[in-house]
Amino acid sequence: MRTAHQGAARRGRDRRARILPARPGASRVQGSPPSVAVVGAGIAGLAAATALAERGVAVTVYEKRPYLGGRVGGWPTELRDGTTVTMSRGFHAFFRQYYNLRGLLRRTDPGLERLTGLPDYPLLHAGGLRDSFRHVPRTPPLSALGFAALSPSFRLADLRAMAPRAALPLLDVRVPEVYDRLDGTSAHDFLDVVGFPADARHLAFEVFSRSFFADPRELSAAEMALMFHIYFLGSAEGLLFDVPRAPFPAALWDPLAGYLARHHAQVRTGTAVEHITPTPDGGLVVASERDERPYDGVVLALDSSGLRSLVERSRHLGDATWRERIGRLRTAPPFLVSRVWLDRPVAPERPGFLGTSGFGTLDNISVLERYEDEAARWSARTGGSVVELHAYAVPPGVARDVEHKRLLGQLHRVYPETTTATVVDARHEWREDCPLFPVGGYGDRPTVRTPHPRLFVAGDLVRTGLPVALMERAATSGFLAANALLEQWGVRGQTLWTVPDRGRSALLRALAARGRTPAVRGRPH
Repeated sequence: MRTAHQGAARRGRDRRARILPARPGASRVQGSPPSVAVVGAGIAGLAAATALAERGVAVTVYEKRPYLGGRVGGWPTELRDGTTVTMSRGFHAFFRQYYNLRGLLRRTDPGLERLTGLPDYPLLHAGGLRDSFRHVPRTPPLSALGFAALSPSFRLADLRAMAPRAALPLLDVRVPEVYDRLDGTSAHDFLDVVGFPADARHLAFEVFSRSFFADPRELSAAEMALMFHIYFLGSAEGLLFDVPRAPFPAALWDPLAGYLARHHAQVRTGTAVEHITPTPDGGLVVASERDERPYDGVVLALDSSGLRSLVERSRHLGDATWRERIGRLRTAPPFLVSRVWLDRPVAPERPGFLGTSGFGTLDNISVLERYEDEAARWSARTGGSVVELHAYAVPPGVARDVEHKRLLGQLHRVYPETTTATVVDARHEWREDCPLFPVGGYGDRPTVRTPHPRLFVAGDLVRTGLPVALMERAATSGFLAANALLEQWGVRGQTLWTVPDRGRSALLRALAARGRTPAVRGRPH
């Protein structure tokens, strides 16, 4: 019989979702519990810590920031009107394909009642074209065909000009084979070869690439193809998504912190790890700015730059080849999140989220009071709106104050009623810590396992061999790291789910097999 935590990662509506059973073992550790340090309290680290603590492992989580959640975290800030609100690094969509992330959230919210679905995923191009996923069928291949039929960006003449043979790899995406075939070319070049209409590329497919905070010319086509599989031809969950009803700490991480505490895990926020040293008995010593502690195992759940830096400072960690690969990890260009509190509301028909293309660096607009309770209370009290603007990949060298004004100017173009609004207050978050998945870079990305048998890596930068991406890759890799440690102690780990690991249609798989060409090798970067 499955326990509650084993069944917590559940599939959605897709009957073909793939189950990955945990290896057999005891339900909890026996005798004196082993100790594990989890370095990083983002999604990956929290997933690893949760699975380990539930099974009786003595877990200590180290997080240099004062808050949990990593890139999905939040922190308090006081506005000029005296209101304390929560700021974050920007909008995140919780897609229904994120089985393992949603399983993590079910620990404290079994019905996922702290999430709410947005009615649409609208896209707007500066030329006037609009796309929507609201009425697109969710079951492949009707999802892709329905989108093309309903979208104004796919015209008959454009469809005739496409090269269907070049698009065949999208019909049967498998991991890791898709990287062998497509990692050697960019997302931009792949779409060029296929002949996707320019308007459709801007409105739909670049949404995927820019979700990685990268220019399509820099992004591996394999990563984009995997996204196409996850959302269109591989999954019947569709492209609509949920968002938290409250700011990230209240909706997600504060409850999970309480859950971890009830399982006797220690969470040490505001504590940076300085270096890690292997010991002769097979363990590891974690040195923080506070103290040094020995552990039986370690999970590194850091972003690319944090992982590079910690490995560089930990001179005896791993072997030379592994260390060199970690040293070559790259970070995506900087991004900007501008949140403005306006003295009047945006028009009532404005959606909670809008993806944009052709409006300079502006990539999306969120109207927070449409779905977040804290923003809704501020809006109701003041009569204003809380609007968030996101620029995914900002060109290097831009003046920050100039970019702030540009984004606000683009908001005025998209929502003209905001032109006369006064900005009551504003917050601007510049970050540069998302992983870059460059052309030819797949081989350098770390796996969950490392040369040290009790050292593991988790995060959205990790290659898992599974059809997962973004937040779901982070959660999945965290559970995989925990499972690998638990296996050493004879304990059953977390059961996982993914979208199907190949094309859903036998006919489409046969077509893809006929069109297969030799792998294209990546350029040196």
